[in-house]
Order: sequence, then structure tokens, then C-alpha cells
Amino acid sequence: MLTFGSIGCGNMGGAILSGVAKLEKWQVIGFDPCQAATDALHERCGLRACDDEIEVAQQADVILIAVKPQHVQGVVEKIAPHLDGKLLVSLAASVSLRRIKTYSGDTCPAVVIMPNTPAMVGEGCCALCLDDPTLNEEQKKLVLELFSAISTTVVLHESHIPEFSAFIGSGPAFIFHLLESFVEVGLRLGFSYHDAKQLAEKLMVGSVRLAQENPEVPHAKLRMNVCSPGGSSIVGVNEMDRLGVRGAIIETVLATHRRALEMSAD
Repeated sequence: MLTFGSIGCGNMGGAILSGVAKLEKWQVIGFDPCQAATDALHERCGLRACDDEIEVAQQADVILIAVKPQHVQGVVEKIAPHLDGKLLVSLAASVSLRRIKTYSGDTCPAVVIMPNTPAMVGEGCCALCLDDPTLNEEQKKLVLELFSAISTTVVLHESHIPEFSAFIGSGPAFIFHLLESFVEVGLRLGFSYHDAKQLAEKLMVGSVRLAQENPEVPHAKLRMNVCSPGGSSIVGVNEMDRLGVRGAIIETVLATHRRALEMSAD
């Protein structure tokens, strides 16, 4: 039995712990200053709470650093004397691998990951940076197996993390913004808030499911399947084109990417 430990058990750390706990050969431990967080995870996935960060580092085989970027240095430096033979995984993609290795005194291999918030319901995407030359093939395989079991994963060089961050890491914010717009128009059309929200969410889920179950069909074809000649749907699509919706979405992601590059400057 292997032990997966998390320092920080908030939304994302908790989501990963819950996913790992479902895997046969793993047990989960964690520390968080907020006892309510570890209590909730004990009930949800059998987490064993630790007294402090050092206890996690001493007992875990894989240690997840799931704290805010500004706290990463202090946490990693604190546990550095206890990292020999361990594997360190950092959730703070804005903190470079080089800095993680410096903070830890280069005492163990390190991996930088970037999941997105749908990981909280088992539907996430996660980028894995396996650039650390001290990672052996067995450790790489372990990381891939671990995170592929709880999310859709892609291996990227660290230099491509900002692209993933803008496109997929921030992506849920843009999807929720679109959802808000659909709910608002539902209200304008006379639906109750409950019905508008439920219908808008099902619209998103159902449309994505249709695309996933028809992988060879381009999205444009699926769109045109909705649009009858001279009908109302094609008029709506034309209005989206007139308003530049497609371009606005693209520019939104590119602006996010520019900011991600600024934040990743080391």
C-alpha cells in the first residue's frame, strides 16, 4: 500500500485526494490548518489527518503541495529535510520547477501539475510537467497512472504550461460565464430561475455528450444539423457571427494567455 499525502486540503487538493482514495493501492493522508477541511475529507474518502506538514512529508510516498503560490516556498523549505526518497508534486503551476527544486534543496524528484476545477467532480483535465531530469521511468509511470485515473491528462514541457493554463485551466470560468448568459436569457424569456439554470446546464452537458459520441463529426456539422434553411437557429448563428462572438472567445483566451506568461516569468 502506497501513501499519498497532501499539504493543503482545500477544493483542488481535496478533489485530488478523493480521486486517489478510490484507487486500490493508495491510502491518503493530509494536513490543512482548517480542521473542517480534513474532517470533511475523512468522511468523504477516509483521509487520515496529520498534525503538521512534516508528518505528511515523513509518512507519504507522494507529497502534493496544494497551497497558494505565495506559501509554496515556506512549505517546501520546511519539509525539505524529510524528502529523501519521496516524490514531490506541486499544484502551483505559476511556481517554476526550478524554484521548487531550489526550495527543496534538490532532495527529491519533483513534478508540476495543473488541473482544472472540474476535477472536483471527476471530470477534470490535468497537465503534467515531467521535465525534472532526476525523475526515473518508474516514477514517471507512477505519476501518469495516478493522475490519468482521476482526470484526462496531457504531458507538457513546462514552457507550454501557460498555454494549458489559459485554454483549460481558466476555461471553466469562461464556460460558466456562458452559462450565466444562457440562464439570464432564459429569465428574459419567462422561465423561472430554477428551470432556466437546469435547462442551460443540461444544454451544455447534452451538447458536449453529443460531440463526444460522434468524434468523427466536426463541430460545424453538428451545428448545421440544428439549423434548418430559413429557420430561426441559422438566424441566431448569423447574429453571433455579426457580433463577433467567435473572435471574442478567441481573444479572451489569448488575453488570458498573455497574463499567464507574465505570471510564469521567473
